[in-house]
Amino acid sequence: MPADQSPTVRRRRLGAELRRLREEAGLTAEQVGVELSCHASKIGRIENGRSGVRALDLREMLSLYRVTDAKTRDQLTGLAKESRKRGWWHVYNDVLSPTTAEFLSLEASASQIRSYEPILVPGLLQTEDYVRGLMKGGRAGSSAEEVEKRVRLRMERQARFLAADPQQLWAVIGEGALRKRIGGAEVMRGQVQRLLLACDQPSVTLQVLPFEVGAHPGVEGAFTALSFPEQDEQDVILIEAMTSTLYLETEQQVSRYKFAFNHIRAAALAPAQSQEFLERMLHEHST
Repeated sequence: MPADQSPTVRRRRLGAELRRLREEAGLTAEQVGVELSCHASKIGRIENGRSGVRALDLREMLSLYRVTDAKTRDQLTGLAKESRKRGWWHVYNDVLSPTTAEFLSLEASASQIRSYEPILVPGLLQTEDYVRGLMKGGRAGSSAEEVEKRVRLRMERQARFLAADPQQLWAVIGEGALRKRIGGAEVMRGQVQRLLLACDQPSVTLQVLPFEVGAHPGVEGAFTALSFPEQDEQDVILIEAMTSTLYLETEQQVSRYKFAFNHIRAAALAPAQSQEFLERMLHEHST
């Protein structure tokens, strides 16, 4: 396992392994819950990676699952300890919701990020001025200190993405996101220039979805799909709203959104045409 793998991904991998061991032992989550004096839902949260597992509970689970190999027990115990470590983003906890922190943890370990954004520039491609304009306008009531801390968080997130290898981003951006003047015309000129630079990055594929496309599978809103380097690691879909963040992880849900993304990118302008579109937008924001 890579040394920089995030706590959330470690927790998910531990949970998946514990589920596999439980099923091989022929036990249900309810039976394990009885043995550990807890509800079956707790076992489910551990197996889904939604919560960590205490050292005592882990030892009891491994005994129930008849895991006697010392090396395997040590590896799983080490994985549980690693999953409890804090990520780099913990210093921003005062401006981060738990679900956003979890997303950052998953994003940090993803090998491929597929993003569809109809009304905003994707966070990993936003300029500092764009972020500041977005935070000031979109978070009424936030103090200047909170805004600046959120800006620093976004910039650090981007820096870590750029330093990651070989993390890939495939972004489809709606025309509306390019015409909406977040922060004013000057800020948008800088933002479009940033997108043009991104077109030349080997780790980024950028497409524009113009208004003329009409109805398409992404009309219901933005979403992000995260894929991981381990073959047995399930993709995750993120849908973010004003007051909540929804994670979809079942095979059926993930397949539906991956299918939608493939249709969205097929409807969007090709990368070279998207670059030409961005150059026209740069001119429009200069007038």
